[in-house]
Amino acid sequence: MTERKPAGVSFESWVDKQIRESEQRGDISQLPGFGKPLDSLTAPYDENWWIKQKMQREGVSVLPPALALRKQAEDVAEAVSGARTEAEVRSMLAEVNEKIHAAIRRPPPGPVLNLEPFDIDAVVAEWRTAREPS
Repeated sequence: MTERKPAGVSFESWVDKQIRESEQRGDISQLPGFGKPLDSLTAPYDENWWIKQKMQREGVSVLPPALALRKQAEDVAEAVSGARTEAEVRSMLAEVNEKIHAAIRRPPPGPVLNLEPFDIDAVVAEWRTAREPS
C-alpha cells in the first residue's frame, strides 16, 4: 500500500481496492490473530484500552517504582514461608534487600518508600522456628 490515491477516485473505492488486492496476495491471512475472535468484544468499553494492552504486552507495571518495591517486599515476606532451604530464604531476602538499599540511596519517583531492609538473620530464625516440629 505504498501507492498514492489517484486523483478523481473516491477514498472508499480506493481503500476497497487496496483491501481486495491484499486479500488476493494473502497478506491479510498471515496477520497474527487472523480468524480468531477479538478478546475485547465482550469487555466493557474503556477509552484507555490500547494503553492497557500495550502495558500488558510489554510487561510494564502500573505501580510507581516505590509502590512496586513495597509490593515485591510483601511478596517475598509471604514467599519465605514456602522456602525449602535456609539458603533459599537468604537468597530471596538478599535480592530484595539490594533493591531496597538502592532505593534508599537514590529514592525513586513517586510516593515515599517507607521501607526498611529485612533483618535476614531474624527472618531466618523465624523461618527455622516455624519449621520445627511442635
